[in-house]
Amino acid sequence: MSGQFITLEGTEGAGKSTNLVFIQEWLTAQGIDHIVTREPGGTEIGEAIREVLLNKDYTAMHEETELLLMFAARAQHLQEKILPALAQGKWVISDRFTDATYAYQGAARGMEFDRIAEIEHWVQQGFFPHTTFIFDLPIEVGMARVASRGGETDRFEQEKHDFFEKVRSAYLKRAEMAPERYTVLDASQPLEQVQADIVARLQMMRGV
Repeated sequence: MSGQFITLEGTEGAGKSTNLVFIQEWLTAQGIDHIVTREPGGTEIGEAIREVLLNKDYTAMHEETELLLMFAARAQHLQEKILPALAQGKWVISDRFTDATYAYQGAARGMEFDRIAEIEHWVQQGFFPHTTFIFDLPIEVGMARVASRGGETDRFEQEKHDFFEKVRSAYLKRAEMAPERYTVLDASQPLEQVQADIVARLQMMRGV
């Protein structure tokens, strides 16, 4: 497997979408073959599951249902899209992956980390991203950014401040446990600085 798997994580409004486009453009400029994807989703089946997970009308969804749906979409994503692309030598950039499950379903929803880890092992068989960018931002700033976009919010975006504080804390704790894999980016910095930090990490991955 010669490709590189990069994931982007963070709370709502932290700039993942903007910087995913930046990474895609940078890789194109470097002549690196790549694909861009997202979770939940990434495949036809995964996108159908995503619609269920984000539907704000499904307020009765149990935490265990949410967890299993996340991993169901991920299993399809891995087998259909991520692993085949990496085997072809492509770089894969994903908006969220399993770190989001530990943060959202684990820390914020209160699911046991051991249970998540058990399903993770079953689905991923020891497979992890090569690099994970965590876009870190004070929750109130991120929520203000989401509100400024206008439009409808999904089932997750409608959660309260405390929910996202738990998510943010979980991301930072995971980064502390494996600093060689995670790059924590201060998303409150000017965008140019955030992207300079991203490029520095990407250059390291290329061995430049």
